[in-house]
Amino acid sequence: MSIVYDRTKTVVRRHVAPGEAVPLHPEAVGFAGHYDFDIDVLAAYRPTGKGRVERQVLIVRDHVLSGRAFSSLEEMDAAFAAWVPRRRNQIHKTHREVIGIRAARDHAALKPLPPTPYLVAERHLRPVGKDCLVAFGGNLYSVPARKVRPRQLVEIRATKSQVMLHSTVPDASGETLLSAHPRAVGRGVRVVEETHWDGLPTGKVAPRPVR
Repeated sequence: MSIVYDRTKTVVRRHVAPGEAVPLHPEAVGFAGHYDFDIDVLAAYRPTGKGRVERQVLIVRDHVLSGRAFSSLEEMDAAFAAWVPRRRNQIHKTHREVIGIRAARDHAALKPLPPTPYLVAERHLRPVGKDCLVAFGGNLYSVPARKVRPRQLVEIRATKSQVMLHSTVPDASGETLLSAHPRAVGRGVRVVEETHWDGLPTGKVAPRPVR
């Protein structure tokens, strides 16, 4: 139902005085909304409120890695996989339950994941040029000329491999996606789907009628 976060920059936009509402990062709010949980920001100087997640690193280091050498990542993975069943049969020192039994009960209490994962992306607002191209990262990406107007602001959602351009207002069907392109490598690249230019003015002036 909720996840406790320390005051990391990916969750908290800025630090505030005690008692004031904590301004959350919009991407963190979107992430929490997608997976349907509440963000619980830990109070400042409250180390006992945090889970002991860092302790797991030391446990794996001491029980799996210490004093051993591995010739490959696969060999290291195999050593970890062989150790996990032994660890899950142990009694946890905090809640005094068998770790594997407690884990099964905890997993059963979790809500199901949504059908699609949350898209982690850079988000920017950019204007559309007269040639229905949008500048991002030193490159240009096309949007359909019939769906936009010059200087209209569109939202860019960029991952490592893809650039998606969205309207800031949904259309009649509730859709906002205008176009999606592979992310260009380097700078000065024009990534264009030629059908997007359908509807652009040709630049030719119609002749005046003769009277």
